[in-house]
Amino acid sequence: MSLQLVIGDKRYSSWSLRAALALELAGASYSEILIVLNQPDTAQRIALHSPTGKVPLLKTAEGPVWDSLAIVEYLAEQHPELWPQDTYARAVARSVCAQMHSGFASLRTHMPMDLQRDQPLAHMPAEVAIDIQVVCALWAECRAAFAQDGPFLFGQPSAADAFYAPVASRLRSYQVELPPEARAYVETIYNWPAFQRWYNAAQEEQFG
Repeated sequence: MSLQLVIGDKRYSSWSLRAALALELAGASYSEILIVLNQPDTAQRIALHSPTGKVPLLKTAEGPVWDSLAIVEYLAEQHPELWPQDTYARAVARSVCAQMHSGFASLRTHMPMDLQRDQPLAHMPAEVAIDIQVVCALWAECRAAFAQDGPFLFGQPSAADAFYAPVASRLRSYQVELPPEARAYVETIYNWPAFQRWYNAAQEEQFG
């Protein structure tokens, strides 16, 4: 059985994007099962595939793997290049992914991913501005410490970039003013061919 990735709308589903970018980084061959979100039958259709009722979910020959962090770790077992080679850099990359996975709730709530959007928030809550400051500082710290050989967070593209690509997209979609280092990283994500393929497909979506 070839890998199958169950995803939501490419325009909106940030967690699906993370898993897809990880598969691209691994060079894995896979097909997609796309479920349109926010429809009367969405929950029912996702439940046919996912024990948690959420996307993404990766179907493998052994069985399903759900949650984007678990999908990344499953792929990294076979493709360790998803994480930086250096032991400490690898630990930091895992740390920043976990921070994204469980944190920045205000940013994700008030600025949901919408890859067809191109306008700022009418009003940016203070807690969102704080989240953005933390993200920009985190990016700058990773780049300063670990990015000697490339423009991504740890130099070469890694799972950390898969996790922060949806954040970069939010900052551009909502026209957030950024410091130069953060602005350059957003540009790096938008020039990443794996992200471009998803982004271009999202522009074609007319449902959801």
